[in-house]
Amino acid sequence: MATSSVVGLGTALVYRPSSKSTNLSSGFLKSNVTARNPLRQTCGASGGRFTCFQRDWLRRDLNVIGFGLIGWLAPSSIPAINGNSLSGLFFSSIGEELSHFPTPPAVTSQFWLWLVLWHLGLFICLTFGQIGFKGRTEEYFKK
Repeated sequence: MATSSVVGLGTALVYRPSSKSTNLSSGFLKSNVTARNPLRQTCGASGGRFTCFQRDWLRRDLNVIGFGLIGWLAPSSIPAINGNSLSGLFFSSIGEELSHFPTPPAVTSQFWLWLVLWHLGLFICLTFGQIGFKGRTEEYFKK
């Protein structure tokens, strides 16, 4: 029997068994359950590797890209900004900036505003298109 004093408890003695393993048991705990790490479990579909997503997590579909682009070009081509459309302003600003090609667009150029607005609208349209198209094909929106 090995005994040692515990710092902070004065002369109290603590019993240490000679073996290194510590077995705790209680009437409230299940007997001998080995803790498992879920990251070490193998998945048959992933070839033995743990993955958080499906193999094709992007689930890319050309229908979404095509319809999303058409779905954004149609409303952005409506002449709503002083008789001009957002697409027309963006594409004409590209032509203006290419006319002095080696020098980049100035920070104060309208090109940056049209670039950000046009692409923001496109990406929002593509995102909602992906959600809607894939949600419908995978039956997320059941009645």
